[in-house]
Amino acid sequence: MDSVDLQVLRSAQEWVRAGRRVVMATVVRTWGSAPRPIGALTAIRDDGMVVGSVSGGCVEDDMILRVRAGELVRDKPATTKYGVTAEEAQRFGLPCGGTLELVLEPLTPDSGLDELLSRIERHELVMRTLDMESGRVTIGPAKWPDQLAFDGKTLVTVHGPRWRLLIIGAGQLSKYLAQMAQALDYQVTVCDPREEYADTWDIVGAELKRGMPDDIVTAMNLDGHSAVVTLTHDPKLDDMALLEALKSPAFYVGAIGSKKNNDARRKRLAEFDLAQQEISRLHGPVGLKIGSKTPPEIAVAILAEMTAIRNGVTVPEFLEPEKATVAGCRVA
Repeated sequence: MDSVDLQVLRSAQEWVRAGRRVVMATVVRTWGSAPRPIGALTAIRDDGMVVGSVSGGCVEDDMILRVRAGELVRDKPATTKYGVTAEEAQRFGLPCGGTLELVLEPLTPDSGLDELLSRIERHELVMRTLDMESGRVTIGPAKWPDQLAFDGKTLVTVHGPRWRLLIIGAGQLSKYLAQMAQALDYQVTVCDPREEYADTWDIVGAELKRGMPDDIVTAMNLDGHSAVVTLTHDPKLDDMALLEALKSPAFYVGAIGSKKNNDARRKRLAEFDLAQQEISRLHGPVGLKIGSKTPPEIAVAILAEMTAIRNGVTVPEFLEPEKATVAGCRVA
């Protein structure tokens, strides 16, 4: 799930525990241009405090006023639409006449937030089912293909880490990449059999595995929600992972290193049982060409490329920046 929506659930849990009246809104359908995707959440407290977003702010302002006035669902869930007419779209600031349908749910101690968040913290993929008539909530396990479903009587939402990232190498760059990736909804696993790196791994929430990279890739049973990035600069480790990852359904496989080193890597991979089509899936040098130099900048470049591919966006090749000239010589 989106890390922003996880923040919504945590805040809502705190407010309910404190005895406050809370309404949670979930985007269940959109038409036209929608500022937030289906499944996006916002929670509004009885005094108007809000966390999360379903529209970028315009719709939330109206809901805050209605919650403060006690007009927005009190006893059981209900639905509402914003932007149905051109006049409403203009009034609420929805782009291009976009329309949102929301499920509005009054939260109570029986809304299952404690169990839901407990399971998410254990990195489980969880299904939450809301009965619209009674308001009763059930929590159970979900599978990777499961999606939000709403038929007017029941709302089914899926929570937890829907995307996985395997990082090969536990160095400095890996720490920045792991931290940023968790904010982007990735369950992060780091593999490094080298004691000098593994012993200093200290990123909370990112699991460390000390096995050999090819074994870890195979054991993770990668799917279309998985990404693999190799960052050790050691062909013995990076190539082992790539040989297995490039044969998997992983949506992104990238390797650190210069263009020259990655060209040499592709030649090495071709000596094994990889088809040229599989080798062509390798993103190397890894990440968008944004002139990044420092570890945090490189991590941003990697995640930017992963985000584009994950969202089905074709990213044009950026030109490499001009090399600096010092005393008549071009800097290599």
